[in-house]
Amino acid sequence: MAFTLLAPGSAQLIAGNRKVGLVALRIWIGLLCLGALGLVVSALDHSWAITLAFNSDLLLLLRLGLFAAAIGWAALFMDAWRLGQPLTLGLPQRRAVVGVNGLLCLSVAGTLLFGAHLVGVQRDLSIALFGNTAVSGAHDGRFNVLLLGGDSGAGRWGLRPDSLTVASIDAETGKAVLVGLPRNLENFPFRDGSVMDEQFPDGFDCDGCYINGVSTWAEDHTDLFGESETPGVDATVSAVEGVTGLRINYWAMVNLQGFKDLVDAVGGITLNVRQPIPVGGLGDDVTGYIDPGKRTLDGFETLWYARAREGSDDYSRMARQKCVLNGFLQQVSPQTALTNFEELAEATTGMFSTNLPASEVGRFVELGLKTRSQKVATVSLVPPKVNTAEPDIDEIRQMVADAVASSEGSGGDDAGTTARKKRNSTVTGGSIGSRDGGYAANESDDLSSAC
Repeated sequence: MAFTLLAPGSAQLIAGNRKVGLVALRIWIGLLCLGALGLVVSALDHSWAITLAFNSDLLLLLRLGLFAAAIGWAALFMDAWRLGQPLTLGLPQRRAVVGVNGLLCLSVAGTLLFGAHLVGVQRDLSIALFGNTAVSGAHDGRFNVLLLGGDSGAGRWGLRPDSLTVASIDAETGKAVLVGLPRNLENFPFRDGSVMDEQFPDGFDCDGCYINGVSTWAEDHTDLFGESETPGVDATVSAVEGVTGLRINYWAMVNLQGFKDLVDAVGGITLNVRQPIPVGGLGDDVTGYIDPGKRTLDGFETLWYARAREGSDDYSRMARQKCVLNGFLQQVSPQTALTNFEELAEATTGMFSTNLPASEVGRFVELGLKTRSQKVATVSLVPPKVNTAEPDIDEIRQMVADAVASSEGSGGDDAGTTARKKRNSTVTGGSIGSRDGGYAANESDDLSSAC
């Protein structure tokens, strides 16, 4: 039994069926070599390992292999016990050997079966989360990902997004710029040639039409979008592209109600709460406050930190949301994700949607690791620089281009902007700055310092 624990098949090779022993031992040695090779390649190319971890076909094969290994190894233990001729032992020794054999069978098979369960969870996560769209190459050396937050229910991604942020990431260095768009932006154009551009050639200039209402309009006119499964998101993407001048590679949407489960799954996020943040308000009763200080907030508290508008405004809330994004980036490491894997998978499935292909996950995890080691810049299309009712689109696109150029070290004056914001000691709605003077986290070359 000890031989079987260390080298499955060795007991049969020595004292039993040699053919069975040779097959089992060869499989064991082959798996060890394959595992060692995988570790070496993974150490040299992390993205390769991550890509394999989201390959549903490979995960299914691995899961079936773990099931087979659990059954086969347990059978080898039982056969090894038989080969030891337990009936020749005294009753106390025989009972001890039976107990040891049972413990070994349960431990080894149980571990493999639990591994098969985790692989199944990972496979379900990969199938549920990631899209089957074509891989999109970098535009001008950058990947632009639209991040959306909405109050939709599980699987209903067409409702109004309350939060719109473009993460523009350098494809080589990972240096990132977060471009924030206010939900009440009006009178803006759509990307040339898009479905929405054909419907609104003069821009989205109808009465009460805001950028967060584009999705709802599209969901009411799904026949215009052919076989698209996400017309609301498609329309919103064309709006964001028309406003910023950036080409969006991929999008990701999180349900804000499910967002709190995501935070809880990673053990909370540490944020700098500068003022008491109300829980509730704006038509509902304020039921409490999040106390000031540098605190680790749970999912419920983080959700209200990001959403609260009682006593503040949309733009203060946008600044706080960027601080939440930065907190996730800086604090949720791969080790944290692995440690809380099952909780993360449960919180994410049904509450998160994206068109990022599974084959690109490795690339973006690598970029994320590069991003978190550098300063993250921000630019937001909000007052006082932008009139959200009558925006100057050319000026907006120049703001975005300058922020990207400054991030790449090829121009702009964002460092000066950050210094001016830091001198403003006003705190409004929990964010440094004010509506008229601008909020530090909404326009900064170092988001961490602004938060």
